[in-house]
Amino acid sequence: FIDQTRNRIRRSDSSLVLIDPELLGFVEPIEGDPPFLSLQELVTEGPGADSYDRPRSDPDSLAVLQFTSGSTSEPKGVMLPHRAICQNLDGAYEAASLTSHEKVVSWLPLYHDMGLIGLLTIPMSLGVDLVQGAPQDFLARPLRWMRWMSDFEGTATAGPNFAYALAARALRRCDEPLELSQVRILLNGAEPIDASTFRRFFDAGERFGLDPSCAFPAFGMAEVCIAGCFPPQGKGLRTDVVDKRTLELDGIAEPVDHDAEGSVELAILGSPVPGMEMRIVDPQTGEDLEERRVGELLLRGTGLTSGYYKQPDATEELLAGGWLHTGDLCYSVDGELVVCGRSKDVIIVGGRNVYPQDIEKIVGEIEGVRTGNVIAFGVDGRHGAQNIVVVAESKGGDLEEIRRNITVAVTESEGIPPKEVLLVEAGTVPKTSSGKLQRSAAKAGDAAGTLTLLEK
Repeated sequence: FIDQTRNRIRRSDSSLVLIDPELLGFVEPIEGDPPFLSLQELVTEGPGADSYDRPRSDPDSLAVLQFTSGSTSEPKGVMLPHRAICQNLDGAYEAASLTSHEKVVSWLPLYHDMGLIGLLTIPMSLGVDLVQGAPQDFLARPLRWMRWMSDFEGTATAGPNFAYALAARALRRCDEPLELSQVRILLNGAEPIDASTFRRFFDAGERFGLDPSCAFPAFGMAEVCIAGCFPPQGKGLRTDVVDKRTLELDGIAEPVDHDAEGSVELAILGSPVPGMEMRIVDPQTGEDLEERRVGELLLRGTGLTSGYYKQPDATEELLAGGWLHTGDLCYSVDGELVVCGRSKDVIIVGGRNVYPQDIEKIVGEIEGVRTGNVIAFGVDGRHGAQNIVVVAESKGGDLEEIRRNITVAVTESEGIPPKEVLLVEAGTVPKTSSGKLQRSAAKAGDAAGTLTLLEK
């Protein structure tokens, strides 16, 4: 984590680094680092308020340099001007029907766009109460999140899909009194949304008064400040159930019954927030696709980044033609967005676009595997085809049996066995600083032989 942070500091040309005094002992400056200063030193030894010279307001100047998570490539510095952030926040207020009476609760890290802009800047600019916890406090005891919502009468919060999985488990075991009937918005985003996980969370919270209508599955990314597409507030979780094989082979989202064999359930993520518009295009030709045809999501509007810091080639690729190319494979239903997966992560098997999150979900439900700690990726095979590799953290037990169960589950799901099943030690599956799976890092680790494999 320190190496990741140091890399970001150097890429951003930072001239000064402010550090919490409690963390100074964990950081050893090395050659090339800018000066490190504790927050306490800034207060006691700084120039003071009398010498403060307010800078000239420039709506188009850089406000935040927000690094991408690095889930599919090396983190890039996303440049966010003041104007873009303010206009995107205005769109988020309107789309989410936020009021001056909200009480926002968050444990999200402030070095991530959802935590910094979504759940810190929105309350600050609205002038509403914010209860800010620490990520490590939530991860150590996930029930704390819901306890904070209850104790502080929180009306709105947000988290990635894995957080709702942890909270669901904690709520099922909870024997404390909680009051969650006041909650209006539970935003789920930042990673693929598993409808069944989100639904289990609401089932577990029902006895505490949690209303399923407050489910708020959304789409956002650092390159649009935070808010891309929001669903109608108060409609709850809405999904699209489609034929998996048709989706993978033909790129068509063909609706089927919920219990149909070979179906996949995808969350509907709403429409672009005010000030934004979207297109879904053929990645090869750039032509607009009709509804239920899978293509790349393009966004345009008032909340876009001005580009990647000191990376003109990447910026030109990102903003080609005046539209932001997200790299997400999606389709639309009645003008609303449905995300299938990242184009860089897709595994091409037998002419099918296999989405790794489908494999990861299935493997994560196998006895002996740590849910949320599974990565699937493709490696080149013969004749241009790809083979599937699964990396999973194990809880222990008979490792050979776990490997066999994973192989059977993937074969039954995808019609082809994985080339390799790699069981690794707990806590070693590569993740970003915000908790996203790093499939590219896992693939690189497999190629280099640096994954921490468990003995047979």
